[in-house]
Amino acid sequence: MRNTSFLLYMILIVSAFGQSCSATPRDENNSSPETTILYTMPEESEPHEGTWLQWPHHYQYGVTYRQRLDPTWVAMTKELVSSETVHIIAYNDTEKKRIISLLNAAGVSLTKVDFKIYPTDDVWVRDNGPIYVRDQKGQLVIEDWGFNGWGTKAEYQHCNTIPSQIAEDQQQSKIDLNGIMINEGGAIEIDGQGTLLATKSAILNANRNPGMTPAQAEVIFTQYLGVTNFIWLDGVAGLEITDMHIDGFARFGNASTIVTMLSEDLLEWQVPSSDIQKLYAAKNKEGTVYTLVKLPLTQNYVVTTYGKELGYKGSYVNYYIANTKVLVPNYHDPNDALANQMIQDLYPNKTVVGIDVRDLYANGGMIHCVTQQQPQAVVPTTPPTNPPTQSETVAKESVLASACLATYSPVEGMLHIPCVQVPGPVGDLVVYEVSLQQRFPNFEFVLDLNSVRPR
Repeated sequence: MRNTSFLLYMILIVSAFGQSCSATPRDENNSSPETTILYTMPEESEPHEGTWLQWPHHYQYGVTYRQRLDPTWVAMTKELVSSETVHIIAYNDTEKKRIISLLNAAGVSLTKVDFKIYPTDDVWVRDNGPIYVRDQKGQLVIEDWGFNGWGTKAEYQHCNTIPSQIAEDQQQSKIDLNGIMINEGGAIEIDGQGTLLATKSAILNANRNPGMTPAQAEVIFTQYLGVTNFIWLDGVAGLEITDMHIDGFARFGNASTIVTMLSEDLLEWQVPSSDIQKLYAAKNKEGTVYTLVKLPLTQNYVVTTYGKELGYKGSYVNYYIANTKVLVPNYHDPNDALANQMIQDLYPNKTVVGIDVRDLYANGGMIHCVTQQQPQAVVPTTPPTNPPTQSETVAKESVLASACLATYSPVEGMLHIPCVQVPGPVGDLVVYEVSLQQRFPNFEFVLDLNSVRPR
């Protein structure tokens, strides 16, 4: 986030516990003003409870496939356990025991590792896994979007059940969207401030959502992801299995930044010239052009650990943001160090770690493709009593606000909060205590109990 200090005022809506905290979308050419926001997807860098991984197995593609990918999963787990819980999906009990043996051999503590036994078709949890969103009360809900193997190009019957199984195990509310839209997590990027970036080739494709128009997709995304501003690139259908997922070449680094590539590298990635122009000129919900961070591709064509020359370069854009780490795809290439440092500069409060993805890349993906975040939960509170009527300053390290994790981002110029708990005088205001230091490191916060609009 830019080093721009400004004052946030926070309204505590104390008279209507449980009322909607959703915003009315703005009346913009690329939004759907008549559509109600039902759920909002937290942005990836917001605090996590954990990260989901689907561990490679041999039941679909054989033992060699599994063994070539195991080291990447061990490396990811080793880095993530120091940051958050790692939820590992193992195909069966036999695989769970094998995975435990691998982690023990690598010296990985199992204290923060949680195992689930679900049969899977493959490893791409970003695309088939649960999408965690927040409802109007700020509580986590799992959305189960349809997954059909990127347009029936691969087996998907097992993987399409993963969100439902997780919701049942976690006793989370689930929204079944299988009949509404086929949508893979790697096909969309959100900036946490109401903007979605995607390619039409991966979403408005007859192999996923036949006949769906951009306007129809936008209504769905507004309702279920809480976005009202849309940046549509055309993409290229049929180029590879995903039909050009956005997260291979363009990501939101933060609310004001798009991480992408140099134009010549985007062309090598086969992004259409018209899409490059749209991407470089993209504006956020407020009409401000995004700052661009342009990572290089690898200097050389990627060669796997077993000596196979892939004949194409590797992307660093497909990184994953954890609580204290950023996992970046690395390729044993001279540009690894440059890309890692550029990403480190973007996330100075996290530690960038390069993960060797050469063998994973040979199978079509990188780090972001095989990870899925689970945001921190917010514990419900009780309705307020004796609401305070005066303002007080709250230290920026700890802002006392209910459901902050659900609604950090100003919506329509305001920060919406559903309720507080006030057992005593103003000085004893007790509500959720949520640290916003990671998300808003340069803000000064003032708790204003009557009005709230940014200055």
